[in-house]
Formats: sequence, structure tokens, C-alpha cells
Amino acid sequence: MFRLVTLNLNGIRSAATKGFEAWAAQTGADCMGVQEVKAQADTVVGRFDSLDGMAGHFHYAEKKGYSGVGLYSRKPPTDVILGFDPDEFDAEGRYVEARYDSGGRKLSLISCYFPSGSSGEERQAAKFRFLAKMYLHLVRLRTEREFILMGDINIAHKEIDLKNWRGNQKNSGFLPEERAWMTRLLDEAGLVDVFRTLNDRAEQYTWWSNRGQAWAKNVGWRLDYHLATPGVAAAARREHIYIEQRFSDHAPLVIDYDFSL
Repeated sequence: MFRLVTLNLNGIRSAATKGFEAWAAQTGADCMGVQEVKAQADTVVGRFDSLDGMAGHFHYAEKKGYSGVGLYSRKPPTDVILGFDPDEFDAEGRYVEARYDSGGRKLSLISCYFPSGSSGEERQAAKFRFLAKMYLHLVRLRTEREFILMGDINIAHKEIDLKNWRGNQKNSGFLPEERAWMTRLLDEAGLVDVFRTLNDRAEQYTWWSNRGQAWAKNVGWRLDYHLATPGVAAAARREHIYIEQRFSDHAPLVIDYDFSL
């Protein structure tokens, strides 16, 4: 089995103080995508650039203490792609793609952090621009290779994917336009929400607000995904949202696949 984990760290230094590295060492991941690293190379290199024997590849934001994604892997990739949109979003450090091409197979594992629009109209407009560009990018990528994009998508797709869906229909993360984007990605572009192929139950959340008693009452959202091409999605066998410890306001999403790199 190939174990693939995604986790929004909400700061790699902060997560480390809460036991993230010790947990990673015993979880048995073959590859781990992390988002919101909130650090630059001067912090990561020599301290966080490897994790339980996995080598890390990072796409940093230009702005200090902001965004940033990483991808740790036991097997060295044949290529690493940093960024997908040099015009705007690559400056925010949101995309790292590790390619594993051998024989007749082309496979990519991607760690990606979608923007949040919750801070106001300007960032929501940026989020919509990101979604439009990402859709075209993933459609194009699907013509070339199999892939699994893991990360914080910042969208709860359906009513089952957040606790208070009625009260959030005008809030970023559950806007009709965002949900329609996700539906189009799955139904028209043909990608697969891997978690939902294995688990169709309610109250399966990966993020909880720090306000009120959201964590204690399990008032959450499912914002973290594995989005995959159908061929590799069909190899998914087991899923698990790890909630026994908290390293962040997000929980790790763990999916086991029946393939090897």
C-alpha cells in the first residue's frame, strides 16, 4: 500500500511544537503534502526539509510568514515543478508537483493550497481567478498524465461537507459559484473526490474554526481533499481523518492506495 497524507499545517513551526514531526514518524506515510508552511527557505532548510526519511520539496511565498506548500516523498521524483501561474499566484507559493515517470507511466503527486476568500471581496475575487486558472491547468494536465492533487481546497462541496450549511451559503468556502466549480471539476473534467469514493458518511470534517467551541462540538468543514484522475483514484483502498491529536486547525487526511511509485 502507498500511504498519501495531506495536512494544512497553519505554520510548520507551530505544528512542530504540537508534535507534528513525532506523529509523522509513526504514521507510515510514503508521501505527504503540506500547506500553509508559513516559512521561507532560511527556516526550512536544515530543520524541516526532511521528515521521517522523506525528502521535502517546497514552493515558498514571497511574503514572509505567508502561505507556502511542501511535498515530502520517500522516493526521489523524476522532476519537480514549482508553481503553475507565473502571472499572479506563484508569488504566493501555492503549488508543488512531484513527477514520477517510468516506463509507460506518467504520474504526478501535487500539494496545493487554494486561496481563502474569507477576508473580503478582494481576496474572494482573487480566489475566483485562481479557480479559473486551476481548472484549465488540471484539464490540461489530465491529458498528459495521471495525478493526485492533495491539499486545502478551501471549498466544502456539498451540504454533507459542513455542519452549518444553511447559515454558510453566503460565506466564502460554500458559495454557490465555488461549489459549482467543484461540481464541474468532477462531472465535466472527470476528476474524482477520492475520500468520497470510500466514505459517504456525514460529519467527516478536516477543519474547525478557532472561534467558539467548534472543535469540541465538531462544527467543522471538509476543506482538504485528494482530487485524482480516475485511473489512480480507482486504486484508493482506505481513508482516515486523524483527529486524535491537533497540530493545526486542520486535521491530516490519510488515504492508502494500491500502487507503488
